[in-house]
Amino acid sequence: MNEVPNCPKCNSEYTYEDGNLFICPECVHEWTIESGKENNEDEHVIRDVNGNVLKDGDTITVIKDLKIKGSSSVVKVGTKVKNIRLVDGDHDIDCKIDGFGAMKLKSEFVKKV
Repeated sequence: MNEVPNCPKCNSEYTYEDGNLFICPECVHEWTIESGKENNEDEHVIRDVNGNVLKDGDTITVIKDLKIKGSSSVVKVGTKVKNIRLVDGDHDIDCKIDGFGAMKLKSEFVKKV
């Protein structure tokens, strides 16, 4: 009998095989054995100031006053930002802030709500 590998994301032992895919019922992660061998499913994970993993669509709160370049405006502490989008780069959060418009933020200055 073939041994089914543990889930590469949550290390669950309850994974099962469905065709050419392996599926984890605990975290609902799907992978093929080839993709698991190639990169071991190491994705770029973006975390907030407390270490919580951020995902697209999350709601966050700003943890310190942020000056806006080229303006005298400031995004105040406690400003809630809904429906974020994660992007690659130094400023890894793309969002719209009420009263300011489209903006990019660094994950080190926000916390997940």
